[in-house]
Amino acid sequence: MSLFFLILLAAFAIQAQTPDSPSGSRLESGSHKCFDKRIHSPNLPDGWLTEANLPHTYDALHYALDLDLYNCFISPYPKSFKGSVALTLRADSVISSIQLNAVNTSIQIDSVRMAATGVNHVNNIATLTLDRTYNPGEQLQVKIFYQHKNVSDNAFYVSNGFVFTDCEPEGARKWFPCWDKPSDKATMELRAKVPATVKLGSNGRLADSVKTGDSIYYHWISRDPVATYLFVISAKVNYGLDIVNWVHPTDPSKNFPIRFYYNSGENITNAKNLAVPMTNFFTSIYGDHPFEKNGFATLNSQFSWGGMENQTLTSLCPGCWSELLLVHEYAHQWFGDMITCATWADIFLNEGFATYSESLWLEHTGGQSAYKSNVLSNASSYMNSNPGWAISNPSWAITTPGTNTLFNYAITYAKGAVVLHLLRYVVGDAAFFTGIRQYADNVQVKYKSAVIADFQNIMEQVSGQDLDWFFNQWVFQPNHPLYANKYWITTAGQNLWQVGFIGKQTQTNTVFFKMPIEIKVTFQGGTDTTMRVFHESNDQMFTFYFNRQPLSVSFDPNNQIVIKTASLSVTEPIPVEFVSFTHRVIENTVLLEWKTASEVNNRGFAVELSRDGKSWKEIGFVEGKGSYTGISEYRYIHYVEEYGTRYYRLKQINYDGTFDYSNVIETAAGLLPEKITLHPAYPNPFNPATTVTFELPVAMNITLTLYDAAGQKVFTAAEGLYTEGFHSVLIRGDQLTSGTYFAELIAAETAKRIKLLLIK
Repeated sequence: MSLFFLILLAAFAIQAQTPDSPSGSRLESGSHKCFDKRIHSPNLPDGWLTEANLPHTYDALHYALDLDLYNCFISPYPKSFKGSVALTLRADSVISSIQLNAVNTSIQIDSVRMAATGVNHVNNIATLTLDRTYNPGEQLQVKIFYQHKNVSDNAFYVSNGFVFTDCEPEGARKWFPCWDKPSDKATMELRAKVPATVKLGSNGRLADSVKTGDSIYYHWISRDPVATYLFVISAKVNYGLDIVNWVHPTDPSKNFPIRFYYNSGENITNAKNLAVPMTNFFTSIYGDHPFEKNGFATLNSQFSWGGMENQTLTSLCPGCWSELLLVHEYAHQWFGDMITCATWADIFLNEGFATYSESLWLEHTGGQSAYKSNVLSNASSYMNSNPGWAISNPSWAITTPGTNTLFNYAITYAKGAVVLHLLRYVVGDAAFFTGIRQYADNVQVKYKSAVIADFQNIMEQVSGQDLDWFFNQWVFQPNHPLYANKYWITTAGQNLWQVGFIGKQTQTNTVFFKMPIEIKVTFQGGTDTTMRVFHESNDQMFTFYFNRQPLSVSFDPNNQIVIKTASLSVTEPIPVEFVSFTHRVIENTVLLEWKTASEVNNRGFAVELSRDGKSWKEIGFVEGKGSYTGISEYRYIHYVEEYGTRYYRLKQINYDGTFDYSNVIETAAGLLPEKITLHPAYPNPFNPATTVTFELPVAMNITLTLYDAAGQKVFTAAEGLYTEGFHSVLIRGDQLTSGTYFAELIAAETAKRIKLLLIK
């Protein structure tokens, strides 16, 4: 047994111990079941798709499939069938040919018609020659007559009176020629001939089903665009079929059927009873149900795990009518189907949302404790099986990753859901649910595809916050914070106590995680208070003052940041708490300003200067306030002459001689030179080295060359583009003989020369 599956079983064991998801119960994790389906499907390794990055020169508008599946239901149940697909498309650029995905081992193209005059089908790409050159905006239609071969390809399944498809991530190309990427959605219709004993479900609404002799012709139409990986056929001899009609609680004009296809012996009573309340709930938080039909279909043992959210007809494993699986797949109709991830780098918008929808459903049906239990279960699954990569990898938008990567449970499902919980914690319930609703109803992505930035932009608009920091660290960076916080409690005066808290993270395998954090203080007598502050830098210090005696401090008392490790220890009080240390530059004046929130035994601040950021000297001293509670403001003015980069820091000194340093400020200040100047070298005479200094009024290319007394070039000391200001170049004479030399500066067609004397 592989290590991966040992970890997976451990994750299942943890899941089974949580109160809301006992194994085999109605509340067994739907995301786990969904993940099961993908992880137990034949693995597509990283790099499996060798024909990625095809030029896409058109917009697919409509697919019309016409398939003769009759013989697939007759022993010996061949996987071969004949069919055609008519594709209506619009040119996005000047085109005289188009390319479609069509796997050679599965599909044989017989002929092409309409605007297509020829086809070349090699390396899983069908290149269709068009009857003329089409300009951007022109529409055309091509028709392809093809055969599906009698092969097992893990996309088109046939066995013993059962036919179904299963396409995610890019398997539609195995049973019909198409542009098989989630970013280009199209309306579709399916006509299929099957034996009269067969019930067949597909996307959209059933336009008609006509029985002729021993055959029946089904015609399904989706007027809403569908991603090709969500195209579906679910068909079986003597399929059970029940229909539940949903009617909007306050607007009867909004109604649609929910179709349940099931195998003999399956009890779907609970599933049917769930349909109406589940629809009511999701329409209340996500907006109106997006399609004219919905449905579920259980399949056979070839689809033995979980579910697949095909648009308006979810596939389920045999007997898999558990509550949270239905909830998970139903939520996908909004997030995954109505709004589809534009690339596989955006899979978070599908699976993170559907998995978190389980938590929201449990909050709706079981309250806050049920919600939090589910969130913690997801957090535990991530923490126990984290593979160490980010939720979104930009390379996945270019090259489709393997299924074990793309559908990793810990990352794509569990962490994806937890990140939405964290976003809710950051922006608050009102902004979170308003943002989710507006995202679902946004015309730029509704019935289209979205990238993660689309969701982020809407959440920023609604919350009024810049959320770059949040998405960068939680979605686009791997891993999670490791907190090693410290605190102290000390007296600050008569009947006054100070609580200090230092927020520290120690992880080395990812970035620093900014977050609002909660700090709880418990007082003598049993009362407590919780402060929420924004932790935006490592070793950031927070201080609080109380007129009642604090006894203890706790970090994140409600465990909102559910994916983390955290420790909290007692430390000695820090004498001075810096609030800020900033600067302003006005020509040749540097104004240093700083604030403190509190001071204990503070003698003052030595102001230190460095020209290289390494060697420091004291240039001034500002008296402190000793011991003081409250904001104190200080300033120091430094006048400089020559233009250049300078570094400043504060050395805070206590009465007992101990000290601490502030952060370092780097700035460029001074009066800019008015002309090109080459200064005398220093020292001169020299041995073994001297420094040549020059000034530039603007940025320009320069060359500084050393010549001997005979005018022969010795070496080039400096060249290239130099910024405006003062510059110094070290010239070494270790390899030179004693004598007279000349340093020549050439800048902007100006030449200046100085004399150097090397004496050894």
